[in-house]
Amino acid sequence: MIFKLPLSFIYQCMSANKTDNPFSFIRPSKIILPVIIGLGVVFYLFIREYKPGSFSSLHFTYKAVFFLLLAFLFMACRDIGYMIRIRILTDYELTWRKAFRVIMLWEFTSAITPSAVGGTSVAILFVTKEGVSIGKSSAAVMTTSFLDELYFIAVFPLLLLFINAKALFIIGGVSAQSTSYMNEFFYFALIGYFLKFVYIIILSYGLFINPRGLKWILLNIFKWPFLKKWRQGANKAGTEIIQSSMEMKSKPISFWIKTFSATFLSWSSRYLVVNALFMAFFIVSDHTLLFARQFVMQNMLLVSPTPGGSGFAEFIFSRYLRDFLPNGLIHIESLVVALAFFWRLISYYPYLIMGSIIIPSWIKRKFHKTNIKS
Repeated sequence: MIFKLPLSFIYQCMSANKTDNPFSFIRPSKIILPVIIGLGVVFYLFIREYKPGSFSSLHFTYKAVFFLLLAFLFMACRDIGYMIRIRILTDYELTWRKAFRVIMLWEFTSAITPSAVGGTSVAILFVTKEGVSIGKSSAAVMTTSFLDELYFIAVFPLLLLFINAKALFIIGGVSAQSTSYMNEFFYFALIGYFLKFVYIIILSYGLFINPRGLKWILLNIFKWPFLKKWRQGANKAGTEIIQSSMEMKSKPISFWIKTFSATFLSWSSRYLVVNALFMAFFIVSDHTLLFARQFVMQNMLLVSPTPGGSGFAEFIFSRYLRDFLPNGLIHIESLVVALAFFWRLISYYPYLIMGSIIIPSWIKRKFHKTNIKS
């Protein structure tokens, strides 16, 4: 659930007056485009790297099947964690069925919008249409963002205690430091981390210190001539921050422990998908480093302009995680491209499929004139 950048917050301001109409962003082309981009990049990399016998090292043994199923299980745990969290954040007003619908719709819209924007510009709509008040819906959506960033800020430094930090940017034996910071992965990670850091400060200030002050800042920013036409959306976003603050300030410590635990389950499960995928075919010598590199990958994906990071994600995976394949393998480039495809097949495309199935009937139910309750 990506609502992690100042850019996404500005986008919410700009689109706040449009979110009542889900058809404004859900079109067949929005679903097809990320599939074409992602598969196109994979196809290009395959054509460029493929040589006869490239996949001779991939054996679909019982062990491989077990770890592939484990990868799918981790993805299920990720969504279960999200469902637990959204139920807690809405004071259990959402049933398990409604929570499942909200999460699938949320992930679907994240999959068809640029990574820096994500699906949260309409997430409040999804939660509200399932019977939760607008104030509580706003609080739930914004708090998920806060918790996601809190997970990164809390867990990533802990990982650095157990790994060599320089190893995060060593690609093919060349480190970012030894090349005077010419490693592109270092720059992507640095930009992503900076944006996360700025965003969490802004959101923390708005949610827990001075929500009215943040709204005032927003309204003044949107006085600028080239932003003025979106000032109404900024006003609505600022009001949602105030409502969220009122909801969250009164929560007990047990509430935050439970919601962060659910967040920990979701994000840790998401990263463990790749560990399981590598274990399906190879022996991984350093699981902690592989896990940590995915934090850096997530930062890189935040600057992707493509829907759901499609294309860019496959490229980053094939370049940044290739060092975890055993030495001596032939045609290693083709193998890592195959793994990148399997990764997206497990962690990305299912949400496009589920969303395409759920959203037509959901829109018909929730926006039909008779609006039958469900």
